[in-house]
Amino acid sequence: MKDSNILIVEGNLKEENHNFLKAGIKTHTESLKDSLSCINGNLSFDVANPSSDKNLEEVKKKLPKYDGLIWGGSSLNIYNNTPEIKRQIEFMRECQKQVRNILAICWGMQVAVTAAGGEVKKAKKPHIGIANQILINSEGLSHQFYKNKINNFNSPAFNFDEVVKLPSNGVCLASNKINQVQGLYFEVGKTKIYGLQYHPEISYEKMVSLIEFRKDRLIQTRKAFKNQIEIENHILFIKKEIAVSNKTQRMIELKNWIDNIN
Repeated sequence: MKDSNILIVEGNLKEENHNFLKAGIKTHTESLKDSLSCINGNLSFDVANPSSDKNLEEVKKKLPKYDGLIWGGSSLNIYNNTPEIKRQIEFMRECQKQVRNILAICWGMQVAVTAAGGEVKKAKKPHIGIANQILINSEGLSHQFYKNKINNFNSPAFNFDEVVKLPSNGVCLASNKINQVQGLYFEVGKTKIYGLQYHPEISYEKMVSLIEFRKDRLIQTRKAFKNQIEIENHILFIKKEIAVSNKTQRMIELKNWIDNIN
């Protein structure tokens, strides 16, 4: 494998990442670095946060030097359309012009789809820590992105929103009963964009930590659980998945994307 320069785009606001670190939880950027380095030790990383970076114009000038870009998760909701979210969408549009290979994960996929003319709305049901029974469709089975991936799989996931309209040339590659679009592919000019609603780069152990970290929000604000007992039962369900999960299979989409840019 050759050396590759990767730009990681942090989707969370600085305040949320600060809260993560105080709770002893790695940021999504750090999780991405760890997972990617496990797959290929010859990657070099730069990091950008379009919501808060003061040097974003300088970052834009350097975009063509990157072999690939990965845009990770966030606790934001795209339809809130705050100034920080608008900055992310505008930066994604610039990335789609200048970076030839983009992997957009969860929030990143929602930003990529919105920037390209698609649509994201609040989902009828959320994924909290895990997505079950993701099915690769015929388009996905023949796509390099899902090479060697076992069909009908579970994955770490954490999302309250979903893609409801693809960009004009978008192709859905995978779905489950909760989200019609779990994996997708589309192009903007010469740029290839791969999207995932789930998180192959995040371990189930981190998902459990995130649930515990967000438990008050999940009960009081999100109304995803009635009480602490329901949360504890859900964590037990995820821990059963940990016992049977295969790390290599979990992260195979990351490997396929890296292989595709090498």
